[in-house]
Amino acid sequence: MSNESLKYVPDAALKLLPAGRIGALKDKLLSAAEETLKDVDLWQSGGPIPAAKQPLDAGFIQWPEELLADLQINRDKSLVARLETCGARLREAADSIVVLGIGGSYMGMRAMFEGLRSPYHNEQCRKTRGGIPRLYFEGWNVDSDQQQVLLNLLEQRADQHPDSIDGRTSVIVISKSGGTLEAAVAFRTFRELIERKFPKLAKSLIVPVTGDAGRLRNLSNAAGYEDVFSIPDGIGGRFSILTAVGLLPAAANGMNIRALLQGAADMTEHFRNAPFEENIVLQYVAVGHAFEMDLGMTTRVLSTWGSKLEAVGLWYDQLLSESLGKHERGATPLTVVNTRDLHSRGQQHQEGRRDKLITNLLPGRPHKPPITVPKHELDQDQLNQLAGVTMPRILQAAIDGTNKAYADEQRPTTDLVMPSITEHALGQLFQMLMLATVVEGRLVGTNPYGQPGVEAYKKNMQANLGIK
Repeated sequence: MSNESLKYVPDAALKLLPAGRIGALKDKLLSAAEETLKDVDLWQSGGPIPAAKQPLDAGFIQWPEELLADLQINRDKSLVARLETCGARLREAADSIVVLGIGGSYMGMRAMFEGLRSPYHNEQCRKTRGGIPRLYFEGWNVDSDQQQVLLNLLEQRADQHPDSIDGRTSVIVISKSGGTLEAAVAFRTFRELIERKFPKLAKSLIVPVTGDAGRLRNLSNAAGYEDVFSIPDGIGGRFSILTAVGLLPAAANGMNIRALLQGAADMTEHFRNAPFEENIVLQYVAVGHAFEMDLGMTTRVLSTWGSKLEAVGLWYDQLLSESLGKHERGATPLTVVNTRDLHSRGQQHQEGRRDKLITNLLPGRPHKPPITVPKHELDQDQLNQLAGVTMPRILQAAIDGTNKAYADEQRPTTDLVMPSITEHALGQLFQMLMLATVVEGRLVGTNPYGQPGVEAYKKNMQANLGIK
């Protein structure tokens, strides 16, 4: 891949494995990769799916390529163009957008928002934000106090700016079935707010993203909303970030969804064609599998450096847990943020149980001119010795120092290096991790699709409330 591509560097960890261990997995990994790609053909064939393959949600693999092809052929009528048009309309209609959803319905967009926007985006005025709306997430819990605070804030803005875009709120509600209670209840409360405060605009300010059938689709049809987008069959929730689930709120937030899709398509092309030794999807799976099987390292730490990638780790936590945590198997994911967590979990990683494989997720080049330590006449803190040193240089010293400390204690680390945090790089990262998760499932004989354990809690929750 190019210099602007994601890179995987497992060299430090490989020193702790016998020579040739990763190469010995080559045939099994290539077979698992072939099965992963054949699953796409099986799904698209429309034929019967064997019981062992059900559910089969392999549609995410070729989806970015299909959307880009559709854009090339149908241009303004393509799904990408329609998502961009709706996103632009929402930017011009409201200064606050609330994304309602839980799990895969919001975590990917949260990862993009935190990665690509200022951490203080919502506190800035509209002019400073370049006309990009504030973005909030709800419907991911049933916390009455938290949801009430946001409802009150949005109502106050509506009262303070009754005839201005500054007071208006839009809602993107995301649920394939409409039956997930957390999102459904939140939608009822936020829908009431919008219909009461903006009765003439409500049908344009509310945009559902849902399946072609189900409660939310039925409600959308009855309400007559201006725009409704579909979640395609064959793409499960935690694999849906590159469908309208992630692309619509990304477009509404002014992100380049074409670059996001291109990054994912580039990664799929790499996965299909790169030889085993250079294929970062297969190398990533091989290293994780070897340390789990050989050394009992069942905890996989995604160590994000800097502050902007923590939500990527939280998205990956769901992806790995729901996909492989079945039949009393599956590695446990854990996201940390450094250098913050070096002062907490770092102690356990350094001297605790030897059950952890640490992957450093490195953000690459900073976008803004870096902070430089200033010189000061009062040097009691003795920091004049760092005068002129940039903050990224200090961060790199922490990364290198931490990796050396772990290596000295034979604690395995690998590096997953982004060129920088951009839409294209995030598209690569999301697709790489989704592909790797499915390949590992096929490698160990676990169906990576479906989440029966999650469905059990939903059923019990609704029974406790008397919901049919």
